Amino acid sequence: MLRTVKPKNARVKRAMKEREPHAHENPKTALFIKTQTTSAILTEAMSDLYSLKKPHGITFNKKNQLQPFEDSSSLEFWSNKNDASLLLVGSHQKKRPHNLIFTRTFNYQLFDMLEMGVENFKSMKSFNINNQVNVGMKPLFNFTGELFDTHPKYQQFKNVMLDFFRGETISSISLAGLSHVISCTVGEQANEEDTPPVQFRVYSIQLLKSGTRTPRVELVEMGPSMDLTPRRTQEPDSSLEKEAYRKPKPVNVPKKRKNVEVDEMGDKVGRIHMEKQDLSKLQTRKVRALKADD
Repeated sequence: MLRTVKPKNARVKRAMKEREPHAHENPKTALFIKTQTTSAILTEAMSDLYSLKKPHGITFNKKNQLQPFEDSSSLEFWSNKNDASLLLVGSHQKKRPHNLIFTRTFNYQLFDMLEMGVENFKSMKSFNINNQVNVGMKPLFNFTGELFDTHPKYQQFKNVMLDFFRGETISSISLAGLSHVISCTVGEQANEEDTPPVQFRVYSIQLLKSGTRTPRVELVEMGPSMDLTPRRTQEPDSSLEKEAYRKPKPVNVPKKRKNVEVDEMGDKVGRIHMEKQDLSKLQTRKVRALKADD
């Protein structure tokens, strides 16, 4: 159940109103949290993902005693304190080595979690490329594989990735503003229980001379590069999910007028309702030839 907090004064009321759902959401902040068992590979992977997320990211340098799937109270506390709805937790265990746990909250309550195992990791430093990610740039995304549309875990992964790197909502973008592409590729399942890894790759977009107004585009891998294998997941609560997907009423929208519509051509069409007419009293043109004889 959602917790309801009554404002104590006008300042708290304004702060709560600022955090209410809006038609156009602000960029989501992500927290990067390390547990006491975070490995060196995860530390470097989270650092590279933080570079892709900046400036809407906060990294915790201190390691924390944390088990997200057993107790999420600490995550909800940090989410509320930092006004962040995205959290990335790194943990390393013998049974589940090199874990990245993508966590989302709604109204500072746990919404869902997705655990991904990291394999074949290559950091940005291992790629000899000068073009690094500019702060605040929105990435292009490419998802290849049928499982992103058919399998629940991969559907959740696609949804989380788009939510994690969404950034600011913009109406247009210049060609020079396209700096990198995030490509996620997954193969076919060998059987129903098989979960093939997602090949997570990041490419730098280089615009080269082509002799025309349109430049020649080349993709150069810039890192990070890793294979992400789905592991444990936690689905959102039904009531919380319903509330999270509810869209607020749009503001400054003109009130719909009754019996007035706009057709496909953009013309305004109206419907008029008139009282019942008595045609026997209708005034018509007087013609001598039709006049009755006395």
